[in-house]
Amino acid sequence: MDKRSKIALYIIGAVIVLMMIAEVTKPKAINWRDSYSAADKIPLGCYILFNELNTFSEGKVLTSERSIYEYLKDIDTTTSKSLVFINNYISLDSEESKAIMDFAEKGNTVFMSGNYFYGNVIDSLNVAIERQYTNLYKKASNHNFTSPSLQKNNRLFKDVIENSHFSSVDTLKTTVLGTVTTKNEDDVDETHPNYIKVNVGEKGGQFLLHTNPFAFTNYHLMADKEDYAATVLSYLPKQQIIWDNNYKSGRKVVTSPLRYILQNRALKWAFYISMFSLILFVVFRGKRTQRIIPVINKLENATVDFTKTIGELYYQHGDFKNIIEKKIQYFLEFVRRNYYLDTNQLNQNFIDKLAVKSSNSKEDSKALVDYLVFLKYKTNHTEQELIELNKKIEHFTKHT
Repeated sequence: MDKRSKIALYIIGAVIVLMMIAEVTKPKAINWRDSYSAADKIPLGCYILFNELNTFSEGKVLTSERSIYEYLKDIDTTTSKSLVFINNYISLDSEESKAIMDFAEKGNTVFMSGNYFYGNVIDSLNVAIERQYTNLYKKASNHNFTSPSLQKNNRLFKDVIENSHFSSVDTLKTTVLGTVTTKNEDDVDETHPNYIKVNVGEKGGQFLLHTNPFAFTNYHLMADKEDYAATVLSYLPKQQIIWDNNYKSGRKVVTSPLRYILQNRALKWAFYISMFSLILFVVFRGKRTQRIIPVINKLENATVDFTKTIGELYYQHGDFKNIIEKKIQYFLEFVRRNYYLDTNQLNQNFIDKLAVKSSNSKEDSKALVDYLVFLKYKTNHTEQELIELNKKIEHFTKHT
């Protein structure tokens, strides 16, 4: 390796080292994506809540990592349990809705906290949710409990909040446990229910529905909102809790090894450095070892030369009939080989198929086929007819 190549490699190596140092030492940007996953420590994850759920659970907290329809088929139903859903939206199909409704009717509790609820189970409870589009995100809202003894745990959410509430409920089966108060466009307070209990079945089953999932995130639990979240969960009966970790916006989905590598900071940089080093190796190593590629002349096509010689021989002897017959035979062979058409009958059906497959117009196809038929059944041929046939065939094949 010469001196210039060594200097270039040293410079590239120094740049890579500086890039790595800059990447490692720069402040990590805060990830504000919705997650609600038990494993995420980002602001909108539920790492803190999940690790504190033992306070509200009778026994070890169970975790569902798959469809709730599949999970509930295998769960022990001899003892009552509480099923907890927390996400920015909760969407359930018909099978999942039926499974959850059956679970609640057996005397179990289903807790759901989300800004949106979709599915048959919500329709069955006769509740409707409305999102307050004028009070999005950082608009302050008071979240209060209806019980006088719990007023000390009311909280004002100033930021990182979306305000939703129940616009209608079934008053015969529903108890309002909490409300949300926001100011409308005229700066007047509006209060709506945002935490309700709906009784189902004859065995004491219930749904606890809440419209502020942000209250359970790491961000608010570390910002003096832990008492509010604990009070909401205090309505859960003292029984074993099932934590849903499948219906989450931040659910980890790894579909390929490369995606897993790129999601991990250390592995990502190791991958980039390896690829860059491999490129450098190929570039510098290739320049030193690659040999001159010899020029290989194109093989001569003796068949073409032979055909030209035979054609000139026929032409010199004035045997136009023989030449025309062979050109017609060659053209029909060309049609059979390229368009897979039967050339025994050159009728209108053949013309239509030929026009479609060759991308020529029906008029041009008909003119050529009619001329072929005319020449095939003619006894004597002239040079002018040979020239005209050649022009028509060339014009036809030029558009294929």
